[in-house]
Amino acid sequence: MKADLHSYLKGGRDALLWKLDGLSEYDIRRPLTRTATNLLGLVKHSAAMEILYFGVVFGRPFEQELPYVGDGAETNADMWATADETREEIVALYRRAIAHADTTIEALALDEVGRVPWWGDAAVTLHHVLVHVIAETQRHAGHADIVRELIDGAAGLLPRNDNLPPADESWWLDYRQRVEQAALDASKRSN
Repeated sequence: MKADLHSYLKGGRDALLWKLDGLSEYDIRRPLTRTATNLLGLVKHSAAMEILYFGVVFGRPFEQELPYVGDGAETNADMWATADETREEIVALYRRAIAHADTTIEALALDEVGRVPWWGDAAVTLHHVLVHVIAETQRHAGHADIVRELIDGAAGLLPRNDNLPPADESWWLDYRQRVEQAALDASKRSN
């Protein structure tokens, strides 16, 4: 069971990092929603999440303190990259956080108990934390998929398997128009 869970976590991590490929510094940082969701911020946040859940929760400290996490940190500081934080630094941090988390996952049994200070010091098992972090990572990979599509039209699960219907641009334009027309028709009926 642990191998299956770990596999889904790895898939989400890969999808999240893939969304940065081939984009400019501006595009990986630009806020495309009202809440400023951006690709590099999603990676930075995910690095912090892995460090906290697989490090702090199980008493396995990470090599580096993160100034944008914890008491006294600016609200949402983990959700965007400052101009001084490079893509390379944030991706490297995420990769180190992943390695640290993977060591925890491999070392502990699924029923190993840790404590989550930000959940009122709740006792949790590695199994619970794995499920939680998988859900969070996959959720953020989904955010990243939509943000990337807004930037340059690229969409899909992974480079080797985009999980989209095999269709050309013309098909997608027609499909989008059909969906738009259905929305317009339904809104007319509800008025």
